[in-house]
Amino acid sequence: MRNKKLDQLILELETHVECWKEFNHYLSLARSKTFTPEDETQFLEVKSNIAQGFELLMSQVAGGGAPPREEVHAILTNAPSIRYMSELADNSLRGLENQWHKTFLDWQGILGQLKVKQKELEEKSFWSSLFGRK
Repeated sequence: MRNKKLDQLILELETHVECWKEFNHYLSLARSKTFTPEDETQFLEVKSNIAQGFELLMSQVAGGGAPPREEVHAILTNAPSIRYMSELADNSLRGLENQWHKTFLDWQGILGQLKVKQKELEEKSFWSSLFGRK
């Protein structure tokens, strides 16, 4: 038995995690100071997707483990542009990278928990169909 809501939530969270990966790419560009105006535009799009995706996920994810709203907003606020990040002191940029990493791992943890639930439902369905139970 497939749980369509769970499948959709996993897909949305995987998309959100990909946005966080892209955010890290822009952190790397800031550190190396190699970015273009197009990168800046794409970075703002990624930040927009993260902010919107975060709110969507927070309305659907029950229980603990999700990064606190204040922490996510702090990351997005402390990274207004790639240029701004490129001008940060090394310790400040490292702190932003650490915040990103913690949030990324929080989302990975939730994604793993959801995939466990998905697998349990699939196994239950398999055994039910095997033994004729519904």
